[in-house]
Amino acid sequence: MPAQITLPIVGSQYPNKGKKAPTRRFAIELCAPGDEIELRPEPDNPADENAIAVYATNGIQMGYLPAERAPYVGLQMSRGAVSAIFQGMGPYGAFARIAFGDEKPTLPPLKESAEPTQDWWPDEEWPD
Repeated sequence: MPAQITLPIVGSQYPNKGKKAPTRRFAIELCAPGDEIELRPEPDNPADENAIAVYATNGIQMGYLPAERAPYVGLQMSRGAVSAIFQGMGPYGAFARIAFGDEKPTLPPLKESAEPTQDWWPDEEWPD
């Protein structure tokens, strides 16, 4: 069993229940890397009995764990403690960092940018 895993938060494009409920995207935008998040199993979910919803600490739903990984995380939740933090946003969505057992989730080290830094700047002379 891995000590920690990173999983995407899916379904953030769908609305939350209730006419005046904040959007899932709004909940994600309010989170900072390292903020605690809550994982809630939804055994009565009509689309997937293994669904695990992801909630911010303010109680707004952010989305779900992927359907392929939800059964594994749900099994670990039934066996003992599982804790999660908001890892951050990527180009295509948000991510959760999940730790199992008594371990607390930690953010992975930041990767160096693959883009080279520009060490020169063009003159600001524009053609007419």
